[in-house]
Amino acid sequence: MLAPERPDPVAEPCHPSDPSTAAGRIAHLVRQAWGLTLPVRLRAWDGSEAGPVDVPYKLVLTSPQALRRLVWQPNELGAARAYVAGEIQLEGLERDADLDRVLADPRLTDFADAARRTSRLTLTDRLRLITGALQLHALGRPPRPPEEEARLSGTPHSKRRDAAAIAHHYDVGNAFYRLLLGPSMVYSCGYWRSTPDGNYTVTDAQRDKLALICGKLGLRPGQRLLDVGCGWGSLVMHAAEHHDVHAVGITMSREQAELARARVAEAGLAGKVEIRVQDYRDADDGPYDAIASVGMAEHLGAVNYPTYVAQLRRLLRPGGRLLHHQITTIRRPPRGVRRRHQFIDRYIFPDGELIGIGNVLTQLENGGLEVRDVESLREHYALTLRAWSANLAADWDTAVELTSPARARAWQLYLAGSAASFATGRIGVHQVVAIAPLPGGGSGLPGRRAQWLPDLR
Repeated sequence: MLAPERPDPVAEPCHPSDPSTAAGRIAHLVRQAWGLTLPVRLRAWDGSEAGPVDVPYKLVLTSPQALRRLVWQPNELGAARAYVAGEIQLEGLERDADLDRVLADPRLTDFADAARRTSRLTLTDRLRLITGALQLHALGRPPRPPEEEARLSGTPHSKRRDAAAIAHHYDVGNAFYRLLLGPSMVYSCGYWRSTPDGNYTVTDAQRDKLALICGKLGLRPGQRLLDVGCGWGSLVMHAAEHHDVHAVGITMSREQAELARARVAEAGLAGKVEIRVQDYRDADDGPYDAIASVGMAEHLGAVNYPTYVAQLRRLLRPGGRLLHHQITTIRRPPRGVRRRHQFIDRYIFPDGELIGIGNVLTQLENGGLEVRDVESLREHYALTLRAWSANLAADWDTAVELTSPARARAWQLYLAGSAASFATGRIGVHQVVAIAPLPGGGSGLPGRRAQWLPDLR
């Protein structure tokens, strides 16, 4: 997952281009407005090309509509809409699953950073861009966004809007998720005990992740486990089968719950596992000996963390453990980048928000829980996302049939972009173990970390 060494984004060797062609005009406009040269080879809708010739892949604009989207939304969202709509394509990848390597390429990331640093254009620059856009037939009414873009209404993070946001992401068909995730049906980062190959796959990594979580929770026969945001039930099933606990899984996705219940019944675990369609704020049947929250907190919204932590604290018995698994921010987005202009908010996780691990720990402690262990799994998520990308690429036609061409491209872009972000340290993922203190402040844990954490070497 290592990116190549960073070249100067304005010093790539370029092939001479005809300024009268579409590609040549685009290259000229970029140079005029930002003082930068194109970082990759570009082919425009008229067949013309511009940019460096030594880049192994090529950016293809199939229509002036792509530029029109960027005129109206000169940011990540405009580019993403054009990609989802099929107006921007990539050629020359070794494998369809390698899009993340392109998005992590320093030639592109350095170019984007340089463009942001010079984003305040003068009136003369703006007039030049407008004139160039006119010549390229890229001006006109704003194009309609692809139908797959989320359109939510109501108060952010109200129960009704949260349910709609969850439905947008998860209720796209269980068959699509089975294609993407494989037989484990686990939708969070795996725990890779070995290098991925034909003998050790993402299914094995997900099995080992479930074992890691159950070990950190110290599950024992007869205990009660709550899985907040249980997905398709894989964790509660694993815990009931391997640790003989009584498990409750809650989700706000009706499609997830339907399949999870079927899987529980098929495994003969109906007497030990219950699946509910329920908002975490409505759970009222504590106390639980252990609570797992895996990949759920990203949907909370920063303002709701105190409510979330207080609710889990109420549901957890004294001495009980919480396993909190969450994607976290490492590098803040550039100043001025608003969440509603981000691709992932419009197409994948509406209303999703990430916070840093320091903030997560503060929220847990302010809510009366004691943090006992923190582990980063950042590199594990990059591997997991690449495995999911490979699954999607291997059965692309079926994915398109199950969803739509635009939704499949949106997921392709999401998986690749996320893999690149984890691989390059822009975002991370952490597992935190916290406890509800015993009366008098005891923890109930052995004094040495190695005595209670699982050994999964």
